[in-house]
This record gives sequence, C-alpha cells and structure tokens, in this order.
Amino acid sequence: MQHAATKVITAHVPLPLAEKVDQLATRLERSRGWIVKQALAAWIDQEEERSRLTREALDDVDAGRVIDHQAVQAWADSLGTPNPLPVPR
Repeated sequence: MQHAATKVITAHVPLPLAEKVDQLATRLERSRGWIVKQALAAWIDQEEERSRLTREALDDVDAGRVIDHQAVQAWADSLGTPNPLPVPR
C-alpha cells in the first residue's frame, strides 16, 4: 500500500486550543495530528466553498442578476408581521 507524501507543518497555537485538541484526541482515541488534519481539511473545504460562492455571486452581479435593495428591505421589514411579503425574486 502506497502512502501519500506528507509535509510537517509547525504552528504555535494558544494553550487553551492545544488543550482542546488533546481532549478531543483522548476522547476520540486519535492522535493530535489526526485531529489537526481533520480540522485543517474541513477549514480549507469551507474556505474553498466560500470562494466559489463569492465568485458565483460576483458573476451574477456582472450579469445583472440582482435583487433591488429596497425590495429586500421591504421583505425583511414585513417578516414577523401578520402579512409578510413573498421573497423578492
């Protein structure tokens, strides 16, 4: 079985965060390294998705696919009233 190449990354983290990593590692019966890899992978996935959604939104703006601010404000103001407005499109 072939293993993927790895690289050691060192980071200084606040002591309370390091203690939480240790607690998770103990509770999950995993290594600190495994916990950090999982957290880093999840954060990178989240940031990549945020970037994708931002680019998609900017493409919509460039193409003129936007909703008027006043329409959104009127809709938001109507929430919680007896007759909320439909979601603006």
